Amino acid sequence: MNDGKPAASIEQPIRPEENCTMNTPDKPDSLPAGNAPSPVLDLKAFVPAQNYDLSKQFYLDLGFTLNWGSNEIAEFQIGAFRFLLQPFYVKEHAGNFMMSLMVEDTDAWWRHIERIGLKAKYPTIMAQPPAMQPWGLRVLYLSDPTGVLWHIADRRSGEQP
Repeated sequence: MNDGKPAASIEQPIRPEENCTMNTPDKPDSLPAGNAPSPVLDLKAFVPAQNYDLSKQFYLDLGFTLNWGSNEIAEFQIGAFRFLLQPFYVKEHAGNFMMSLMVEDTDAWWRHIERIGLKAKYPTIMAQPPAMQPWGLRVLYLSDPTGVLWHIADRRSGEQP
């Protein structure tokens, strides 16, 4: 249906604040998207782990810091970014779970992965060196021991996909 407005395109992006609302039980359609009812303090993904101890060691070996943990959950951090690791495993979920880590230099990450012998220590993981992708990012693909796929990416100016 054409309501007289031009279709969204790269030149004319859809503006969520104009087209979306956030519903609340007491005030349906009351808050435009992007206007949280209070300031957002944090956002973290819950990453599944089939073998919790093995996964914790994998992330430590990769360079993450373990901020805190218990038998039920652990918080890992690299730079200012964090995620929660949990001893939860459903094959279909874990096999489709992905994380994206934008870095300055994927080649440096690849050298680090090779230098620490990550693939030899964790033979079930997948590790592919950085390659330019059609969407304009160089991506290093790395799976953890559970099968969670990490896209470790950089954006190099001047490179073509």
